[in-house]
Amino acid sequence: MFAVLKTGGKQYRVQAGDLLRVERIAAQAGETVQFNDILMLGGDSPVVGAPIVEGAGVQAEVIDQIKADKVIHYVKRRRKHSSQRTKGHRQKLTLVKITDILASGADASGVKAAIGTGSVKDWAADAPVTAPKADTAIPEVAASKPANLLTEARDGQPDDLKRISGVGPKLEGLLHKNGVFHFDQIAAWSPEEIAYMDDQLSFKGRIERDGWIDQAKQFEAEKE
Repeated sequence: MFAVLKTGGKQYRVQAGDLLRVERIAAQAGETVQFNDILMLGGDSPVVGAPIVEGAGVQAEVIDQIKADKVIHYVKRRRKHSSQRTKGHRQKLTLVKITDILASGADASGVKAAIGTGSVKDWAADAPVTAPKADTAIPEVAASKPANLLTEARDGQPDDLKRISGVGPKLEGLLHKNGVFHFDQIAAWSPEEIAYMDDQLSFKGRIERDGWIDQAKQFEAEKE
């Protein structure tokens, strides 16, 4: 006996014992799931659904959550700017083993339905959650407004803050709006003041990630 099931927008012809790679479903390895969109049952008395076969189902054991081979997508436009772009993608899949084909009674089997992760918001809640160890917890730094903020640049000549990696005209304007005009101001920030400026600039962690403090110290030393 075989069945034609639909999942993830694709159709598969399966029978008991088959290994199948399908679009990722919300289930952990070792769980049993049931596909309820059965388009056809084959065998001695074939049944074709309209569009699905009522009461039919295919049960399967989840073997693993895997990814397909990487697919490279390359686009090149010859006209005008001759732009080109390369993107890679690995589709998320679930490897399952077909265990049983039910011609009827699937709606009362009590087995978890195989649903794509795109429509299940709380799938992550099903996964075991391990509480972080107390000694590995990272304390959150309390934000504190820098004491060296200015209302305007000294002598009307602000430093070129765009020299700092990651700072463009828009971000420089935002720094000016928050009272930052000079390298020595940035170089003097404490961790608490960095946390405050992160919130003001809406770029959480960028100051430390791009090394603003060290860069500001270097540029300030060059001025001397």
